Amino acid sequence: MKLFNFLYHNIGRGYISSFSGLSKEVWWLALITLVNRAGTMVIPFLSLYLTTDLKFSLDQVAWIMSAFGLGSIVGSWLGGQLADKIGFYRVMVASLFLSGILFILMQFITSFAGICLGIFTLMSVADMFSPAMYVALNTYSKPENKTRSVTLMRLAINLGFSAGPAIGGLIITKLNYHGLFWVDGLTCVMASFVLLSVLHPKKSRPLDDEVVEQPISAYSDKPFLVFFLAMVIFGTVFLQLLSTLPFYYKNGVGLSEFEIGMLMTMNGFLIFVVEMPLIKWLESSRYTKPVLLLLGIIMTSISFALLLPDPGIALVITSLIIFTFGEMIVFPFSNSFSLDRAKKGRKGEYMALYSVSFSVSHLIAHNLGFHLIDSYGFSNSWLIMFCLGTVGVVLLLFLRHMLKKESLHKA
Repeated sequence: MKLFNFLYHNIGRGYISSFSGLSKEVWWLALITLVNRAGTMVIPFLSLYLTTDLKFSLDQVAWIMSAFGLGSIVGSWLGGQLADKIGFYRVMVASLFLSGILFILMQFITSFAGICLGIFTLMSVADMFSPAMYVALNTYSKPENKTRSVTLMRLAINLGFSAGPAIGGLIITKLNYHGLFWVDGLTCVMASFVLLSVLHPKKSRPLDDEVVEQPISAYSDKPFLVFFLAMVIFGTVFLQLLSTLPFYYKNGVGLSEFEIGMLMTMNGFLIFVVEMPLIKWLESSRYTKPVLLLLGIIMTSISFALLLPDPGIALVITSLIIFTFGEMIVFPFSNSFSLDRAKKGRKGEYMALYSVSFSVSHLIAHNLGFHLIDSYGFSNSWLIMFCLGTVGVVLLLFLRHMLKKESLHKA
C-alpha cells in the first residue's frame, strides 16, 4: 500500500498533471486520431505483404514504396493549400472518408503498375489530413499548450499504433493480409463520421486563431528551409521502422510476424507511458528546441549503430528502445518549432511544408533502404543510416547558428 501511494504521488500525479489544461477540441482530435491510427496496421506489414502474398521482388517493393512517398508529398502539399483556402475541417473529413474507401479497394489490386498507382492515389488522399490536423491543433491550443497538444496527438497515434501491429499480426496468422485492408478502411471511415459529429465549426471554439496581416511564405524562410532538410534526413532514418526494419527483424533476426508486431507494440507502449511526462519535463528545462532536436537525432542514429555487429535479440530490443526515445524527443519539438514559425505566415503552408519533409522522406527512405539491403546487406545499410543521421545533426547545428544570428539581428 505504501508503495502504491509513493508511485501515485510521485509518478502518477505528475503523469496525470502533464495532461491538464488541454482543450476539449484537442482531446477530440486525439480520439479521432487514435481510432484512425489503430487501423493503420497495414503499413508496418506492407513490405511483407508485397513480398509474401504478391511475390514482388525487393526492387519492385522499393519502387512501390517510392510511389507511397510521392503520393504522400502530393497529399501533404495539397492538404496545406486546401486548409488555407477552404478550412482544415473540410479537408480532414474528406481525407479520412475517401482514404477509408481506397484502403478497402487496395486489396483487390495485384499488378505491379496497379499497386503503384493505387498506393500513390491512396497516400495523396490520406496525407491531406496531416497539415490540416496541425492547423486544427494550432487553432484549438492555447499558445503555452502547443507542444503538449502535439505530444497528446503523438500519444494517440502511438497508442493506436501499438495496438495495430499486434492485432495485425494476429489477423495475418489467423486469416490473411486482406483482413488488414478492411480494418484500415473501416476505421478511417468511422473516424470521419466521429469528426463530422464532434468538431463541426458550429460546435468548436478556436483558442489561437490569429490572422497574420502580411504573411511571409514558408519557402522564403531560410532557417525553416534548413530545418526542412534536417527533417527530411531524420525522416529517412526514422522511416526504416515502417519498412526495412520489419523486413530485417524477419529475415535478418528470424522473428515471426507476431514477434515483429510485439516489438512494434513495445515502441508504441513506451511512447504511451513515457512521452508526455518526458516532454513536460524537457519543456521546463533550459534547453532550446534546436538543442533537443539534436539530442533526439543523435539517439536515433546511435540505435542503428547498435545493429552493426549482427546483434542478438537483447541488442535489437535495446536499439529499438533508444530509437524510441529519439523519436519521442524529435517529433513533438520539431512540430512545435514549425507551429512557432507558422505564426509568421500562412499556417497551412508552413505545416504542409513540415508534413512534406516526411513525405519526401517516404519517397527516399523505403526505396533507398531496400536497395541498400539488396546491394550491400543489412550491416552496411545500418552504417549508412547512422551516417545520414550525422548529416542531420550537422544541419541542426547550422540551424542553431542561423537562429542565434536572427535573434541578434532582431535585438
